[in-house]
Amino acid sequence: MKYYNKKMECMDRAELKKLQSERLAALVAYVYKNVAVYRAKMDAIGLLPSDIRSIDDISKLPFTTKQDLRDGYPFGMFASKKRDIVRIHASSGTTGKLTVVGYTKRDVDDWAECCARSLVCAGMDKNSVVHVAYGYGLFTGGLGLHYGAEKLGAMTVPASGGNTARQVQLLRDFRADALCCTPSYALYIADEMEKMGVKKEELNLKSGIFGAEPWSDNMRVEIENRLGIKAYDIYGLSEISGPGVAMDCAEQSGKHIFEDLFFPEIVDRDTLAPLPYGGEGELVFTTLNKQGLPLIRYRTRDICALTDEPCKCGRTHVRMSKVFGRTDDMLIIRGVNVFPSQIESVLMNNDQAVAPHYFITVDRVNMIDTIEIQIEVNEKSFSDEVKKMEALQKKLEHDLFTAIGINAVVKLVSPNTLPRSEGKAKRVTDLRKSNR
Repeated sequence: MKYYNKKMECMDRAELKKLQSERLAALVAYVYKNVAVYRAKMDAIGLLPSDIRSIDDISKLPFTTKQDLRDGYPFGMFASKKRDIVRIHASSGTTGKLTVVGYTKRDVDDWAECCARSLVCAGMDKNSVVHVAYGYGLFTGGLGLHYGAEKLGAMTVPASGGNTARQVQLLRDFRADALCCTPSYALYIADEMEKMGVKKEELNLKSGIFGAEPWSDNMRVEIENRLGIKAYDIYGLSEISGPGVAMDCAEQSGKHIFEDLFFPEIVDRDTLAPLPYGGEGELVFTTLNKQGLPLIRYRTRDICALTDEPCKCGRTHVRMSKVFGRTDDMLIIRGVNVFPSQIESVLMNNDQAVAPHYFITVDRVNMIDTIEIQIEVNEKSFSDEVKKMEALQKKLEHDLFTAIGINAVVKLVSPNTLPRSEGKAKRVTDLRKSNR
């Protein structure tokens, strides 16, 4: 069995708890001193840093939510001085403002190590060729796996997304051992291979590291069959680090959370009380070693379960199940976070032409996520002139792309067409749940 950092990945649970306790105590003292939001939260409940002496004390600490990050936009939650921040990443937010994450050099090194550990979980080593087809930029996917592959010493191909025919050519010519991308894009690559007449036997692929969007075991089987690889599930979120927070091992019986850096909890989705291993609830993370944007008990909104049962791979860190759902209205479409409120803001900016009534349909066609938005045209701008309606449709599609970062199909409908509700309006239908 291969490991990147056997000492940490296979640490005795008692020793790991001691390390977690030391890191948590230091973290709490650090954020109390450097982050006004945490100092105010702790003062409000009469909690002092000295009250936190063990990882068992973590339930005494207040939760952190995405709203805290939005309220502190852009750098209000940072614990390090601006001169010590060497990297910025961000994910889309509900109001057009990004959720901004800052990394110190140590943060980047820790993140790269987590991604290197993940690649080793998938069978890679310094002799491997790793093809990274996640998007680069403010999105964490591309650069996270890129730095991880380089830290491992592997040959790294920074392909990014798009230009799928060239992706196939590079995979064949550069003899990549691992493909890193979203699972839906992996199947799109398989489709392109068929169009080009490239057989899976012509590639050297052994593993796929797939994440950033929900995917099923059936989808895993299809990817494995069509590309001739073993498909691994990687988990992460920008606020905590990016990809590499948790990763499948060869046993594929849950993703190992790298607990020396990220302490996980499962809490009841209603009461927020901690649940024992095996309980299904909301996943909460505390970043034990981060400097730039350390987070205490961050509510991910992801619903899953944890297990501490021993794994045959030898790693001692707990494992998380697949994510069953979410406690908020966020949609993950082709790896991008999309909130209905972002769409509402676009409609409000176009209120001279459209009404604030819409309906979102998310589907998965040929394993690719799609999003269609029905939008009511208001009485004033409704027209039977095709050109006018086409121009409005294109403008809305452009504005939506600017707001949410992905292409959406807009379907304009007549005034008073969409159903009204006296209670909470139903705005979204996600057909992927029935198609998985």
